[in-house]
Amino acid sequence: MIGKRRVIAAALAVVLTAGLAACGGSSEENSGSVDTGGAEGADDGAKLTLWTRAPLEAQAKLLVDAYNKSHKNQVALTIVPNDDYVAKVGAAAGSGDLPDLFAADIVYVPNWTDAGLFADLTQQISELPYVDKINKGHLDAGTLDGKRYVLPFVLDLSVMFWNKDLYREAGLDPEKGPASLAEFKEHALAVQKLNRKGVYGSSFGGNCGGCGVFTWFPMIWASGEEVMNPEGTEALLAGPAAKEVYSTWRELWSAGAVDPSSRDETGATWVAGFQQGKIGVMPYPATLLQTADKTVKVGVTPLSGVSGGASTFVGGDGIGISKDSGKAAQAWNFLSWMMSEQAQVNVLAANNTVVSRSDLADNEHSRKDPRVLAINEVAAAPASKTPVAKNFQQAYNAAGSPWVALFRDQIFSGGTDPAAGNTAITEVLGQ
Repeated sequence: MIGKRRVIAAALAVVLTAGLAACGGSSEENSGSVDTGGAEGADDGAKLTLWTRAPLEAQAKLLVDAYNKSHKNQVALTIVPNDDYVAKVGAAAGSGDLPDLFAADIVYVPNWTDAGLFADLTQQISELPYVDKINKGHLDAGTLDGKRYVLPFVLDLSVMFWNKDLYREAGLDPEKGPASLAEFKEHALAVQKLNRKGVYGSSFGGNCGGCGVFTWFPMIWASGEEVMNPEGTEALLAGPAAKEVYSTWRELWSAGAVDPSSRDETGATWVAGFQQGKIGVMPYPATLLQTADKTVKVGVTPLSGVSGGASTFVGGDGIGISKDSGKAAQAWNFLSWMMSEQAQVNVLAANNTVVSRSDLADNEHSRKDPRVLAINEVAAAPASKTPVAKNFQQAYNAAGSPWVALFRDQIFSGGTDPAAGNTAITEVLGQ
């Protein structure tokens, strides 16, 4: 999850770069479409390997276990600690030892696609009868020069959570969350006026770049504006909507309506206060609904913009067949099954995980909980996006990135004109 994970150290990025250089690969060298033996691939008892990051362990195990129980092929799943994943992939890419299948944080997919780590699946994906229903953000992140390399593995969406009990105490409608930035501020201030020790109107990861892009970018998209140009080489984070987002959080901070620990929060514990019942309303990872539900009566609504709208950051991981796999037909059998209704509904949806197909958002499981249905539906909203940029990590997620510097200045230092900070982000994106 973009907002929850620790920032990957710069040293790992160096290892990855060295590994990719060693493999000598590029998307041009690996652009030939692999033979996957037909629409569903081959299920002939092959032994397959799959790597994924630790944050997706639960969903990955659900999918792999269900596949292994129903197929001759057998997938051996390897869970890699999040902070070790980039280095492990980089080393394997350099030595030609990538697994048959591997997942990738969606913000890394453009880099790893360009480096030639994934096999070309353009034909196979285009022949799926529901291809136009697959989450567009993930497909676009794994598309290069018109060729497709990646499918969605697990979606992680940002939404707004609120504490129904605190809303009721504050005189707010516990069944109605904020539908605009103004209402978000109003609700947070109302909770703060309870003057309960240790309870705050809202909270955020104030020193976490990934938290900021995951939860604040959708507020800009929902307002009808963009955060970058289509090429991912120019930041657009000094426009009217962005300024309104900054000023909203600055006003809440100045009013004491934001948990003070937010200032130094690097992402490791940024949702802890809400789970402890101490936060009224805040942007939140949808994948943590079940966890939050154990301690808080949770309301869920899409993230909204200045005047309304609905959006989410479509995060999570994409997955593809590696350049090193000699079992493309069998690996495609897993991927095609993974996108099927059986896997999406009976495995993922049945376990309260967001589906990757818009035509399956309204299903027998999501109908049992309107909150889950709302999460599924916002994934397909027109304003919901997965931003794509080769230098995304350096510009936004990395510790001390120009994005972190920009929003910290806006919230904690009085909010000077964000134009200079925006220019600094653009400079990194264009490197």
